[in-house]
Amino acid sequence: MPASASATPLLTLTGVHKRFTNGTAALADLGLSIHAGEFLALLGPSGCGKSTVLRLIAGLTTPTSGQVHWTHPADSPAPSIGFVFQEPTLMPWASVFDNVWLPLRLTGVSRADAAARITPLLARLGLADFAQVYPRELSGGMKMRVSIARALVTQPALLLMDEPFAALDEITRFALNRDLLALSAEQGFTTVFVTHSVYESVFLADRVCVMSARPGRVVAQIAIDAPAPREAAFRHTPQYAAWCGEVSDALSSASGVQA
Repeated sequence: MPASASATPLLTLTGVHKRFTNGTAALADLGLSIHAGEFLALLGPSGCGKSTVLRLIAGLTTPTSGQVHWTHPADSPAPSIGFVFQEPTLMPWASVFDNVWLPLRLTGVSRADAAARITPLLARLGLADFAQVYPRELSGGMKMRVSIARALVTQPALLLMDEPFAALDEITRFALNRDLLALSAEQGFTTVFVTHSVYESVFLADRVCVMSARPGRVVAQIAIDAPAPREAAFRHTPQYAAWCGEVSDALSSASGVQA
């Protein structure tokens, strides 16, 4: 757990089972604690329930049994959540600025008042010159930057990311990896990041949780105790290679295949 992370879990999933109405058992006896300030990666074979875990955390679905427990005091508001999906899901008729304004607009913040948050955030994500551009004019990487800005404009305590960089080329993916870590360090939000990439999980995460094949549960947790900031050179270190090997072995075991 990083020095910036809280010793008290932000939330805990205990004995969580999830069965869909078609009979599919997505999760079985899943247990997971997420600490404030940490970057947690969820890794596992396709269909193991990683996205379902994010949806449970976000309150978009409920467990069939078990508990998702937040540790904030009962008399305080629940931590705010930002969600970045694999597809940017931008409104094609709206400019970059207006796409990022959307979650603030829904809470009654005027366009003029929102600019104080949106303008510096766009600049931080390399979008300062694209505020009035429409999604059709953007590359895939730029669209994802807009999606991240939209998720962060509400200043969430928890950022959920569901394979956000899977469709991007390696150079763009690496750049967004570094930007995401920098934003996390600057703003202090907690991140739960779903990925299929061993290498991405080790580069980004303070802790990698490996899930079993469906019905999913956490079967291994590997702490990545690498100092910050993590630059491109980290990928070329013996320790990075060793962690990648450890995570890969855990994933192979969870998938029931030999590495």
